[in-house]
Amino acid sequence: MRRLTPHLLGLFFGVIFVLALVGQAFAGWQALNAEQAADGLGTLSLGRYLTSSDFAVDVAENWQSEYLQFLLYITATTWLLQRGSPESKGLGEAGLESDEEQRVGRFAGEDSPRWAAAGGWRTTVFSWSLTLVMGAIFLGSWLAQSIAGQVAHNEDRLAALQDPLSWKDYVLGADFWSRTLQNWQSEFLAVGSMAVLAIYLRQRGSPESKPVGASHDATGVEG
Repeated sequence: MRRLTPHLLGLFFGVIFVLALVGQAFAGWQALNAEQAADGLGTLSLGRYLTSSDFAVDVAENWQSEYLQFLLYITATTWLLQRGSPESKGLGEAGLESDEEQRVGRFAGEDSPRWAAAGGWRTTVFSWSLTLVMGAIFLGSWLAQSIAGQVAHNEDRLAALQDPLSWKDYVLGADFWSRTLQNWQSEFLAVGSMAVLAIYLRQRGSPESKPVGASHDATGVEG
């Protein structure tokens, strides 16, 4: 247990992610089969459901919105400030900061990652690596959502004796954007609420909160 303690946060979210995904799979499978039975159609095995467009689009549309949330939050908090929020950098600290503050190039320490000290394109890439990876996962998930969503939507259209849509027509259509925007608006609300509510509310011991006795105007201070 002592060896796991330094990794408990990652392990905790990894475990509950798997449990939630498994729960979603079983619940979605049962719900789809109930719809199939109500329409007088055959039911699907769990394995077939897990490889279906219905399951893929439900997973992908949530993943893309979550990674968009973090992508925007990481980049927005580089330049945008919020007085009193622990989620903000200190007032007057907007921007990419100096090489000395970021400990890159000749200012790198002995324990700095190799690419932070390398200079040139490697340090530039490493300086943006978190944003690049988050952006790549977002775009990949969004593409997967559009493809799986097109297949699922066209299955419904064919069942209603309607012509299927091309990928372009689907991406420009209401179904795709309804699925997309219903996730985006909830993510934006949650992140914005966290940034503002943390100005006035506290959680003792959490790094996402200011110390309980910190001033409401204290900015960039974590508990």
